[in-house]
Amino acid sequence: MAVPLAGAGAVCAGIGLARFAYVPLFPALVAAGWVSGAEAGLLGACNFTGYLLGVLGGRGLGRRLGVPAALDAGMALVVLAFLACALPAGVAWLGLWRGLAGVAGGVLMALAGPAVQAVTAPARRGAAGGIVVAGVGAGVVLGALAVPALRPVGIIGSWLGLAALCAMIWGAMRRSWPAPPAAEVTRLPRGQPVPRAGALLLAYGLSAAGMTAPMVYLADLGARGRGLGVVAVGLLWVLFGLGGIAGTLMGGRIAGRLGGRRTLAAWMALQVVGLGATLLPGPAALLLAAPACGFAGIGATAVALADARERAGQAAGLLWVRATAIYALAQSGTGFALAALFHATGDSHAAVFGAGLGLSLAALLVALADARPGRLSRTG
Repeated sequence: MAVPLAGAGAVCAGIGLARFAYVPLFPALVAAGWVSGAEAGLLGACNFTGYLLGVLGGRGLGRRLGVPAALDAGMALVVLAFLACALPAGVAWLGLWRGLAGVAGGVLMALAGPAVQAVTAPARRGAAGGIVVAGVGAGVVLGALAVPALRPVGIIGSWLGLAALCAMIWGAMRRSWPAPPAAEVTRLPRGQPVPRAGALLLAYGLSAAGMTAPMVYLADLGARGRGLGVVAVGLLWVLFGLGGIAGTLMGGRIAGRLGGRRTLAAWMALQVVGLGATLLPGPAALLLAAPACGFAGIGATAVALADARERAGQAAGLLWVRATAIYALAQSGTGFALAALFHATGDSHAAVFGAGLGLSLAALLVALADARPGRLSRTG
């Protein structure tokens, strides 16, 4: 259990905090005059772009340094990025370090899940993958509780407090970093292909694009769109994180029993429900939207990880890097597009969440087609 928990700690810091703690900070940064609403959205897109670069380079870093040392490097960069963001040096400075925080998160996500599964017995791999990815939801909850608690010390103190949290997680977990066999992080022998998984990659990418709206703008929707106070917005983000924890833990287990394709289709249906609820009037609908988006959007990662292991076996690490890269690319591109849309529509939340709903519907249709009984025996 120590190794899956260590993997969960890595993504808790690299994704749950380094990416998602920014969401409850979004309205505070705007209110404090550090950035405008459109610029805050742009910083979220910078993080997505860095994440893509980290995913693409993470496996190579693991080959060169070994997985434990590469995980240490990722955690060190997370802490450094939070410390640097405490300096109010303008949007370009923040964009650089939010991008580097994304790089760190990409490295940690690319390595932690496959490495934990590689050292776990086959019967427990789905559950182990769910535990690892549940670290994302745990980080969301931790950030949702920490950011309001740190608010009295201001924006600078909030960045520094988040850096301290990540440093403590790093110190507590690094002794149990997974150390997979070399075959899991080296290139496949020449002529041995990675199994085709086009539908998985397409559905996962569309899911990522659809989830960009809540992953950047949900707290701002609650604060500036629905008039919720700091405590209520914090609660909203806690619900998102708790949904993410439940979605990942259940996703890994259910995918292990029913198969990744069927489970992914179910999770995409819940994502559509969550995005649809954000468009309903009044603040009460967000009480449904937040946990549903967290459950499906974060939980889909555990489902896709289990599906990659089913389809690719020893090559799962390579397929997972492809899936994670497509996820990151989709969120990076969508992040910049939504920032432009948000600016062009006068900070219209309905516009960005409506776009997210349309992309989520497309992900559901692809997943349903892939889960048809006649396709369950095929590889892609």
